[in-house]
This record gives sequence, C-alpha cells and structure tokens, in this order.
Amino acid sequence: MLTVSDLVVKRGPRVTLADISFTLPAGKTLAVVGESGAGKSTLIAAILGLLRPSSGEVTWDGAPTRDARPALVMQEPRAAFNPTMSLRRSIMEPVVAQNISLAGGRLERLCAGLELPLDLLDRRPDQVSIGQAQRAGILRALIASPPLVLFDEPLSALDAVTQKHTARLIAELQAEEGFAALIVTHDLGYAVAHGDQIAVLKSGRIEEIADAQDFALNPRSDYCRTLRDAAIALGALEAVA
Repeated sequence: MLTVSDLVVKRGPRVTLADISFTLPAGKTLAVVGESGAGKSTLIAAILGLLRPSSGEVTWDGAPTRDARPALVMQEPRAAFNPTMSLRRSIMEPVVAQNISLAGGRLERLCAGLELPLDLLDRRPDQVSIGQAQRAGILRALIASPPLVLFDEPLSALDAVTQKHTARLIAELQAEEGFAALIVTHDLGYAVAHGDQIAVLKSGRIEEIADAQDFALNPRSDYCRTLRDAAIALGALEAVA
C-alpha cells in the first residue's frame, strides 16, 4: 500500500505541496486531477523519491517508496526512450538494472496485451507512431512487475480513438498484474471512468478526495462542482443523477 502522510514540499520560500495525505492499496487506482500548477508533477516526483519532502513521508508497505522501485509512464511517449537505441533495449533496461530474471514469455504476453508486434521493438522511437510509443512506454513500466505505477497524463498525446484503446489496455493490465496505479490527468471523464478514487489538487492542497462515482454525483466543494459541471458541459463526463 502506498501511504502519503502529511506531505509538505517547499521550493525556497514557496510551498508547492501542503498537508497531502492519502492511501492507495495494491490493485486500486487513484486519479489526481487539477489545474496546471496545482502540484501534480511535484507529487509524482515526491512519490518517486526524486525530491526530498520538507516534512511528512511517503512509504510503500512501511518502507521508503523508492525501495519498491515504482515505475513511471511519462506524458510525452517518446521522452521515456533513448532516441539512439531500439525500443527493445530501452524496455529491457529496468530488467537489467534490477538484475531480474523474467518469467518465460513475459515480454511476449505484455506485447500481446498491448497489441504491440514483437518486431516493432527493434525500431527506434522516431520510427513508430505516438500511440505505439505510448504503449511501449507502458510496456517498459510494467516489464519488471512493479507494485506501483505512476501515469503522468498517459492519454494527452493521443487521438480520441487511441485514448479509449489505451485506457482500456491500462485497466486490463492492472486487473491482470495487480499493481497500484496513480494517474495524473486533466480528463475528469477518464478519472471517473477508471479511478477508484479521485483527488482534486488546488494550489498544492487536496481540495477533495472521494470515491470516483460519489465525486461525479455530488462534489462537496464549490470548486469541485465547477470542475464536474465544466466536464459535463464539454462532453468529457456524462451527467449523472
């Protein structure tokens, strides 16, 4: 279980995250939504151990989260890959770095689940489509069987059809692999459809955290109601009663 307790992150005199607390069990999904500058990327960095909290702590099953070796799926699909290397070589880097022996056929099974032809992995990142690069990034994140996967706007670079396809694949792989997923997204419809819980960040603080369906039905704060109503008006979220 991921546990974030009273997390505070300061950059100089500026507080970028304040009093952030939540838990995320294995196999569950927390969708984090918020405006640009709300602190979503800072939260990811703190969970990954890339920055030191000013106070509070982030743990996985009581130990530092970095010991669990969480994986990250980046917003820009090609940014996860060395442009001079084949996708296959980049994908296998976590396996080599962690000295892991893969179960027989794991690479092939993940490729099949993500609908990635094996021979495509021998291409460089610039030789595949954005959608293929995004799925290859998900493959790279999952190859070493991490207990926690962080998705930073995993659909934002994709067209509408590929977004739906990739969202379905992520959900299916999570059901099969059992990892906890924290998804940072601006898409409230995606958050409600695929999150078990939704956390809304505003100015570095959690404005509201709730069951996804409860949030869609009845956000508690004026700010969250405005977000929900705007998503309905834009067609990103179906009206619920």
